[in-house]
Amino acid sequence: MVTPLRTILSAGLLAGLLDGIAASAQAYLMRGMNPVNVFQYVASGALGRSAFDGGWLTAGLGIVFHLAIALSWAALFFFAYPSFSFLAKSRVFNGVAYGLLIWLTMNLLVVPMSRIPARPFVLQNIVTGMLILIVMVGMPIAFIVPKYYLRRQHGAHAKLLADTVPTRRR
Repeated sequence: MVTPLRTILSAGLLAGLLDGIAASAQAYLMRGMNPVNVFQYVASGALGRSAFDGGWLTAGLGIVFHLAIALSWAALFFFAYPSFSFLAKSRVFNGVAYGLLIWLTMNLLVVPMSRIPARPFVLQNIVTGMLILIVMVGMPIAFIVPKYYLRRQHGAHAKLLADTVPTRRR
């Protein structure tokens, strides 16, 4: 049975996994960083520069933070979805818009308030980061969450139909 929790976990864990793989690939291709460094960078949001000295332990903590953030974004979309009827119109538009909203929120609010070391403005990195969040986070969430509500709506219609159609008695 599909439940709200299962839907949020599916959307959030898939988005977190895809985003983690894409961020690791981007960091390797653009800066020669390995995935351990990528997730230490995530952990540095809470630990500051000392996260880069913690080896696998702080990388593991970064993975936990990364997945918690992805699950939070999935939960936010899940609970917002029924309140905004325009979200039912286009999953692709929702994926693009949500990916951009996530990028803006994370990069203009969350990261500056964290202990992550400042990085220089590089347009290529910004565009790549936006595209990763659109494709790897926004799209999976925008495609998985509506399925829950469509199933629920379909189930309600089937029950209503069953309740209103007279049954034959012999």
